[in-house]
Amino acid sequence: MKNRIKTALLFLFLLLALTSNAQILISLLFGEKLNTPKIEFGMIGGLNRSYLNDISNSEGKNYFNLGFYFHVNIKNNSFISTGVLVKSNVGATGMPVYAIGNAEFDTVYKDGTLTKKLSCYYVPIMFQQRFNNRWYIEAGPQAGLRTKAYDIFETTLDGDELAYKRDVKDNYTRLDFGLTGGVGYKTKRVLKSMAVGVSYYYGLVNISKTPDVTMKNSSLNFYLKLPIGLGAKPDETN
Repeated sequence: MKNRIKTALLFLFLLLALTSNAQILISLLFGEKLNTPKIEFGMIGGLNRSYLNDISNSEGKNYFNLGFYFHVNIKNNSFISTGVLVKSNVGATGMPVYAIGNAEFDTVYKDGTLTKKLSCYYVPIMFQQRFNNRWYIEAGPQAGLRTKAYDIFETTLDGDELAYKRDVKDNYTRLDFGLTGGVGYKTKRVLKSMAVGVSYYYGLVNISKTPDVTMKNSSLNFYLKLPIGLGAKPDETN
């Protein structure tokens, strides 16, 4: 019965995190209760280099992300790795601006730069295989839910930097989906299950609603996984 309750709590937190950033605080408060011999729980955060595929004149954009993870042991050194990135942005920069139909605005920003920024929740569901309980590889599908989307116009006028943020969420689909995978390393003597790693996400879905325009997200992620509710422990192997 106790295991069933903990499993139910796991999925409850995943669902609630899709609608409220307050789950970060809840994760910190209840992390110790969510960790079991079969489940590892903690926070994940890092830097992602985001791109918009199929937009030839775009450049990568750096963003920070934050969320929480679950590693569910299924057999020996094999795990299901999931969680939610609650704070996550994707997009790109370096694109030429477009006219919005306001003559004064279009004149000021005509030589400026356009950045596209989309705020999303991302939920990966990956198979993770560990080696000596330290190095691991993982891969699987990842789904995203877009919450906000902005086009940010930037230019310089008479030595002053100008910026204008335009809400364009209606130009993008709510859902994103793709494949993700990467490698990581669990530290030996700091915290049990603390890890550093790198992963890559390749979007399979055209997120643009604009006719004849194709945009697919991709990002290179560098992250740190920090367990919650686990103190410093000596080196362990399975």
